[in-house]
Amino acid sequence: MAITKSAKKEIRASEKKAVFNLRRKRAMKIVIKEINDLLKDNKVDEAQKKLSEAYKAIDKAAKMDTIKKNTASRTKSRLSAKIRKAKEAK
Repeated sequence: MAITKSAKKEIRASEKKAVFNLRRKRAMKIVIKEINDLLKDNKVDEAQKKLSEAYKAIDKAAKMDTIKKNTASRTKSRLSAKIRKAKEAK
């Protein structure tokens, strides 16, 4: 348990940050899951339209240091590759 005043304040701050980080991460994961579900159903055009929404969520998470910059880049790259691959198969 925190003893000093500053340690208690840091605990409160980290709890607040955790809520925001979780919200950003969930938003990102939900959009990615929606795209993957659309690709499973062979709805490539709809997945392509959702891609910009996913990029926005991923970039926001990276900007606020919820995820690392390279993780964001890798995630976006893999998503676009999946969509490209699905288009070629179609």
